Amino acid sequence: MAATRRKPRNGSSPATPTPDDIKGFYRDMLLIRRFEEKAGQLYGMGLIGGFCHLYIGQEAVVVGLQCQAHPGDSIITSYRDHGHMLAAGMDPKGVMAELTGRRGGYSKGKGGSMHMFSKENGFYGGHGIVGAQVPLGTGLAFAHKYRGDGGVCFCYLGDGAANQGQVYESFNMAALWKLPVIYVIENNKYGMGTSVERASATKDLATRGAAYGIPGISVNGMDVLAVKAESEEAVDRVRAGEGPLILEMKTYRYRGHSMSDPAKYRTKEEVSKMRAESDPIDHLRQTIVSDAILDEEALKEIDKEIKSVVSQAAEFAQNSPEPDAAELYTDVLVEA
Repeated sequence: MAATRRKPRNGSSPATPTPDDIKGFYRDMLLIRRFEEKAGQLYGMGLIGGFCHLYIGQEAVVVGLQCQAHPGDSIITSYRDHGHMLAAGMDPKGVMAELTGRRGGYSKGKGGSMHMFSKENGFYGGHGIVGAQVPLGTGLAFAHKYRGDGGVCFCYLGDGAANQGQVYESFNMAALWKLPVIYVIENNKYGMGTSVERASATKDLATRGAAYGIPGISVNGMDVLAVKAESEEAVDRVRAGEGPLILEMKTYRYRGHSMSDPAKYRTKEEVSKMRAESDPIDHLRQTIVSDAILDEEALKEIDKEIKSVVSQAAEFAQNSPEPDAAELYTDVLVEA
């Protein structure tokens, strides 16, 4: 499925982003935000079934990282995957159609919110089991090294998954074999309904690979420019064959863990404070205006364009036909 928008993925962008880079970051984050807001609306209307985990608030993490990806790299994540697909340049229509369980979706309507997949785009899920994507991502990195294709695996996980045993088995193997994998821990402060302070004996998640000699960096995941700047050398290091690395992205989700989560474990004041002081899109918007990259009218026009893209995706998703019943027996097994 062709993407409606795809940024260059040549890995040649300089350490200091150009005005065009910054405008691209803003568009990409705004697309994710508006897309997820629309997904929340469709879920409330009963057009999206099952679980649905939104990425609202965390947009800077994936946009700041995926702008450094090369063709042939691989991406794998957990159930909060819509934003990752969009940041990788995948078609919003295909992502939204998958959410609504339609044939035009990336997994032909059979994966839904948590299990989207596109080998053609180097996107290997979307995984609903907490931490399950980490050994799989380590396997993708092994494949890159075995084939000698120069690829890197961007393996995303949450702060809750960082406590899973299979994660540490993966760290050990990745370090032992010097695999080209970046473990991106999206620390949004809450694993389902429990704060990281209550669930993790060690709060500094960037150090979780220390026992295996894996270096870690803690990054402000609410600032896309900080994500780009602070992770660039790390990505280059992994790409050069120096082994795995952990990036702890300190971020925040505004919505509940999933659409069914009332999020009573935190106060409304806490969420409002984060929105007011640390919102990644508002922060970049202020930079764009203060640096005279774009004015307010131009930013409003971008928002209008993005809303149109999302509206078209929602329309496509609702009009795309449902999968045929025979599809239950397809894509069960694939020859690698």
